[in-house]
Amino acid sequence: MKKIYLSSPTMYGDEQRFVAEAFDTNWVAPLGPNVNAFEKEMVEYTGCGHAAALSAGTAALHLAMKCLNIGPGDVVFSSDLTFAATCNPVTYENGTLVFIDSEYDTWNMDPEALKKAYEKYPNPKAIVMAHLYGTPSKIDELMAIVREHGTPVIEDAAEALSSTYKGRQCGTFGDIGIYSFNGNKIITTSGGGMMVSKNEEYTKFAVFLSTQARDPARYYQHSHIGYNYRMSNVVAGIGRGQLLHLEEHKALKKKIYATYRQAFEDISDIQMNPLNKDGDANCWLSCMTISDGCSVKPDDVMDALAELNIETRPIWKPMHLQPVYADNDFFTADGQQANAARVKGDNGDDWDKSAGGDIFRHGLCLPSDIKNTDEDMDLIIKTVRKVFGK
Repeated sequence: MKKIYLSSPTMYGDEQRFVAEAFDTNWVAPLGPNVNAFEKEMVEYTGCGHAAALSAGTAALHLAMKCLNIGPGDVVFSSDLTFAATCNPVTYENGTLVFIDSEYDTWNMDPEALKKAYEKYPNPKAIVMAHLYGTPSKIDELMAIVREHGTPVIEDAAEALSSTYKGRQCGTFGDIGIYSFNGNKIITTSGGGMMVSKNEEYTKFAVFLSTQARDPARYYQHSHIGYNYRMSNVVAGIGRGQLLHLEEHKALKKKIYATYRQAFEDISDIQMNPLNKDGDANCWLSCMTISDGCSVKPDDVMDALAELNIETRPIWKPMHLQPVYADNDFFTADGQQANAARVKGDNGDDWDKSAGGDIFRHGLCLPSDIKNTDEDMDLIIKTVRKVFGK
């Protein structure tokens, strides 16, 4: 039975051309012409200012923490409904994470919940805000609040490359932005990421740290702890080839989302993930939620599709529900949510009234592979409709 993937890589001949150049010139180390060119081309595409190509989006986030000097006890606000990589680098540096709930309009950080967090923590060291599933957050509202307090912003655009807000690329609004080129992202280098900033000192420092922080001396001297985080010239060649097709990928992702939305518009219990009216989302993953009280549950849909070898994924489990972060503060629009007994079940109880928890319990990610044929989409849609008795 044919496998239909959630979001798999799509390769072209362009990647092989750039990779072949790396082999032909013996540039297979974690530096070289492809790395330099990939950074330059990303700067030109996004308008980010400066870029540092790295081994992963997580590495980019970690070095962003180093650039902002996050250390033991420093409070960092983070999106709650996101993948763990968004916030784990704060813990690497022994910072104190405080999680901010989502709002329903975009599923991203709630400005009202952010205000509540500032009431208790008026001077956080930084804030990490994500653009979930490629949908831009309420950037103007969030940035207005952050600027009042002078808090540096790390913008996690791992899922949002090519998404724009009021015509400007996501990842370019904060002090530092990051992108991911993991295998399932809108373009891939198999594994890799990039840290970007208008402040060249940040990207220079990131490059320095990513190559083991060797001081500019003839001998090997180190005044900082460094990391092996630099992107290789081979991997960067794949990225250069992929970048040529980014807008094509975005158009196909948006077509998939529109197809699902039209196919399910007569089923009142299905709601597609919302898109920011002030933005242009890349629709990296198309997601749906099921109305509370409906007899159909997300597992029912995922199980029916799995029987046909069709891949799906649950919505990210919010960070405040993760056992590893059970003791961290968490803020909703209504205020601080108590920590006690918060992490006691995946499927929801009366004790968790958060928007992120609600979206998690009622949602799933649908197959969003740009190689899906019309027949693939028809099979997916018919299967989902059948689960709902349509």
